[in-house]
Amino acid sequence: MNRLCGSGLDAAIIASRTLESGDADVVGAGGLESMTRAPWVVPKPDRAFPARGIPPGSCVDLGIGQPTRIAEQLPPDAGIVLHTENGMLGMGPAAVGDEVDPDLTNAGKVPVTELPGAAYFHHADSFAMMCGGHLDVCVLGAFQVSRRGDLANWHTGDPDRVPAVGGAMDLAVGARRVLVMMKLFARDGAPKLVPVCTYPLTGVGCVSLVYTDHGVFEPGPDGVRVRETYGITVAELRERLSVEPLV
Repeated sequence: MNRLCGSGLDAAIIASRTLESGDADVVGAGGLESMTRAPWVVPKPDRAFPARGIPPGSCVDLGIGQPTRIAEQLPPDAGIVLHTENGMLGMGPAAVGDEVDPDLTNAGKVPVTELPGAAYFHHADSFAMMCGGHLDVCVLGAFQVSRRGDLANWHTGDPDRVPAVGGAMDLAVGARRVLVMMKLFARDGAPKLVPVCTYPLTGVGCVSLVYTDHGVFEPGPDGVRVRETYGITVAELRERLSVEPLV
């Protein structure tokens, strides 16, 4: 199977590591540290996050939940092709009103629109695209991410919860770049960026960047590097996290 979409991973790496100095709500005068909210909780297209780290021409799969909001934030001329694991290329934003077609949904069963040139295919073909390395980027939610980039997002081990792996394992190993979008702290205050995942793993060392409500983090063999912070300082992060944030 040939590649389905153009790749812009070099641009992705540059874009995801570059602070956008022209965006006052993203980067304050202090540079790395900003006392404003994370841009992904600000519902404005010009505050798109982490959509800003996805380069034009990418083929992208959006995980269920918060990542699906990225479809609303992509500019029409971005040239980004959205893939859904249930068998569609060329997915558009969520459908509203008369646009709703019960037979046209994303993997989370949310009604969506189709863009010009959209294509449909068998579920097995969709997973062949995912596992065959044909996706430039995937954006997933997570229960935990370890300091070296291990991902746990399908089960907490709670016997009362139904495991829901879906296509997460296939995406974690098949996409060329894995971005995670999650809250930095759980409801009980426990950090979700951890030294070692205590939940069942989805993938090992697969996460490139973690986008949270308190900042952007890059896990790796040497530890977790802080790319940006929002509403919290690096010193405060050191007090609340169980991993040592590197600057």
